[in-house]
Amino acid sequence: MGKKYSKDFIKKKKDRLLNDRLDIENQIKDLKKNDPFTDPDHASDNAAIDTDVREQVEHDTVEAQIKSLTRKLEFIDIALEKISKNKYGYCERCGNQILSKRLDLIPEAKYCINCEQELVQ
Repeated sequence: MGKKYSKDFIKKKKDRLLNDRLDIENQIKDLKKNDPFTDPDHASDNAAIDTDVREQVEHDTVEAQIKSLTRKLEFIDIALEKISKNKYGYCERCGNQILSKRLDLIPEAKYCINCEQELVQ
């Protein structure tokens, strides 16, 4: 196990996570506004079939993006909870400390690089 992370390091990660959270929430709001299915006239318009298909594809794309962003929000919330419990920066699988360089790139990382690679295979 490595040297414990400094309070400054943890504070920087917390600030980044909170900023990332706010950015993602705003992205989700924007996506929902731009979803063609949120247009009240969508259900009653008699658009051509190709328009309906395009709107369906756009809606499906928006839904997939929202799902991905929501999942990232969940990881951010887990990381913030770990910070509040002084358990941030440790792999959920093996318990080893996650490299600080990894947390710099992915502050919501749940696993060390070795465990992440094993889980993906």
